[in-house]
Amino acid sequence: MEILEKHLKNIKIPSKFDNVYKDECVYCFDNPESSTGLYICLSTFLCFGEDYVEIYSLKSRNCVFLHLNREKKIKQHESISLDSQPEPKITKLALGIEGGFSTNDINKFEYKDVYNIIVFPAKVKFPYPDKNLPCLIQQSVEAIIKSESANEKLLKTQVTGTWDGEVRKTSKIAWDLEQITNNKLIAPSGWKCEKCDMTTNLWLNLTDGAILCGRKNFDGSGGNDHAVEHFHKTGYPLAVKLGTISADNNADVFSYIEDDMVIDPKLCEHLNHFGIKIQLMEKREKSMIELELDMNKRLGEWSTLTESESRLIPLSGPGYTGMINRGNFCYLNSVMQMLFIIPDFIEKYVTNSKQYFELFPKNPVNDFNIQMSKLGTGLWSGKYSSSSENGMESVGISPNMFKNLIGKNHPDFSTQNQQDALDFFLHLAYLMKKNIRKSEANPMDAMKFAIEDRVRCTASGRVKYTKREEYCLSLNIPMENAFYNDVQFELNQSSNKKVMRPRISLQTIIDNFSKTEIIDNYYSSAIKGITSAEKYSRFATLPDFLLVQFKKFTLRDDWVPIKLDVAIDNVEDLDLSHLKSVGKQPNEELLPEKDPSTPVLEINQNIVDLLLVMGFPLEAARKAVFFTKNSSVEEATEWIMQHITDSDINDPLELPEIAQLKSVKFIPDPENISILMSMGFDIKQATKALKETDNNIERATDWIFSHPGDSDMDCDDSLSDAEYSIRPEFRDGSSKYKLVAFISHMGSSSHAGHYVCHILKDDKWVIFNDNKVAISQNPPKDLGYLYMYKRIV
Repeated sequence: MEILEKHLKNIKIPSKFDNVYKDECVYCFDNPESSTGLYICLSTFLCFGEDYVEIYSLKSRNCVFLHLNREKKIKQHESISLDSQPEPKITKLALGIEGGFSTNDINKFEYKDVYNIIVFPAKVKFPYPDKNLPCLIQQSVEAIIKSESANEKLLKTQVTGTWDGEVRKTSKIAWDLEQITNNKLIAPSGWKCEKCDMTTNLWLNLTDGAILCGRKNFDGSGGNDHAVEHFHKTGYPLAVKLGTISADNNADVFSYIEDDMVIDPKLCEHLNHFGIKIQLMEKREKSMIELELDMNKRLGEWSTLTESESRLIPLSGPGYTGMINRGNFCYLNSVMQMLFIIPDFIEKYVTNSKQYFELFPKNPVNDFNIQMSKLGTGLWSGKYSSSSENGMESVGISPNMFKNLIGKNHPDFSTQNQQDALDFFLHLAYLMKKNIRKSEANPMDAMKFAIEDRVRCTASGRVKYTKREEYCLSLNIPMENAFYNDVQFELNQSSNKKVMRPRISLQTIIDNFSKTEIIDNYYSSAIKGITSAEKYSRFATLPDFLLVQFKKFTLRDDWVPIKLDVAIDNVEDLDLSHLKSVGKQPNEELLPEKDPSTPVLEINQNIVDLLLVMGFPLEAARKAVFFTKNSSVEEATEWIMQHITDSDINDPLELPEIAQLKSVKFIPDPENISILMSMGFDIKQATKALKETDNNIERATDWIFSHPGDSDMDCDDSLSDAEYSIRPEFRDGSSKYKLVAFISHMGSSSHAGHYVCHILKDDKWVIFNDNKVAISQNPPKDLGYLYMYKRIV
């Protein structure tokens, strides 16, 4: 015991405020079930795999560790042939919960944790428990074993506010909802739409008690839109779906103003107003999430994208490692699998990963480069991709630490909720730009390109060229050009009838991007007045790898979010030679710079705020208020609806008035600075937030939470030609590309459903469906959401 006695001064007992890491190594994906187990430091409570514990002990001089090895075996009453059992029925669009998408049943196994105390560098072992161990060590180990792991603590925080995997926020409108006293009583059953003969998919308006049918789906199912038409006529904002109300206070409630499914905290009171006793109600109809599942099954989308009906041949080895999805972050899995086929990522975070591991910072959990390297080496080492013993289940890495670090302080990615894959990619691009030193290469440079916008004033004929930095080419899908092919169809699984899906060619989408658009209400500095302009965009540079998004998540004319169900033909090859910019021509005359002496026009912020509450984007609202001369919210709304299809509707309002405001040095309100700093924000965050919100303290607080990490006071993505010419990180080359990866999405919303990635490796298509990796038999190239193209040299 003498060897333990001399290290007691470094031993600590974790309190409830300490993070205890005991799920996976901070440098690799070894876990308690790995053959070599985990080593938990009794001083820092960090944990390490066998390949890293010894060097950590040497550098940190922390020598005493709790070794944890979890023995796993099949329960004796279970069959050994687990993979022959049918997977459980899917009833919810969620992961890791009952009825959701889960491939592993932990109840089929039993576990036994074996503990030892190991002292480095001599590797002296003391079995635990042992009453002869020093009291301090026994207390430390006991506290570690009883403590929630850091990952479990964070997970509990992240799942707060979720319901069955579907995100629902408490409605702000519900608290003060006005209910009309019209003596209307609603029977507990036997409902019928007041405008048609529908007896299902009925919604009760909680203001006046109107019972009306729901929205019509694109395939003809659903209702006749009478409920939403009632909202547009009356403005009564909240409705509950009859048939989903149950005695446990659950129901589908939709807020038209908040444009989302919500929680009504006063649902019992609101229903009681119309004589409905919630404790006597029984759920009779499918909820919206259950209907979404039915829709996916009817269209065959799920089985097509996951290739669940094909006999897939599993793959393992370097580059064929899947990711275990123990939360709704398959969006992260798909994006990272795609990025780690780019040589720049492999070189920095796999080939050269040793340089980061050897640094051994005080807290590697929060080190961006270390966690990126951990992920990269986990995917490419092959160590975690082989089948487990007896081939009972798929193995993969579970990127919990990486996900927690990437999502830290972000309002969306810090949760366990499903998110949009492109949003995550752009967030990662921002973090890489922030965390990589200027002297180091940024792997994202392989995907970065410049778009040149050319605007021509129709009154003067003068032109303006601007360039912007992009990481993804986002393309609108002109559904008016889609067509149906009688040869290609999908089978309705429930009725065995043909279901047609509209199709469109890639070339049609590209042509739509390259066309010249007309901009109304354009301020021309040449004539110093409002006119129209012509605008088109071209590539100033072409990247080594081009990410393309087909914008399937869009808005209807009434601003209701929908997902376009469309197939895209001929996506394998891409030629952008006709879209390369040629720059200013000799016969063109540039528009003069805007006159900074033009008087400032005040935009009525109250009208803008009302438009934002109605769900309109900020820049669209600002333009509407400006061009209707601050007249009223009604006229501003009408202006937006008339210009909803304008390509620049969400572009920043660029007028001389705004230009002048930008040129004035911003002076933040000292009192507001103090208030924000007292809330824990630093002075740079507070100043930037107040600058972006015109010194409005309430809006500034919201701005900070919606722009985590964005405190760059001089941030400006608009660069001059001279600046672009000296930016070597913009690569350029051949305009011909081939498809090497694509990400598909299942579900009607980017915040629900599931993502799957297909990658071309060694001349064969491989499907990455969470931790399942296999040769793809029928890669659904026409149904993707994000496409990665590689330049053909």
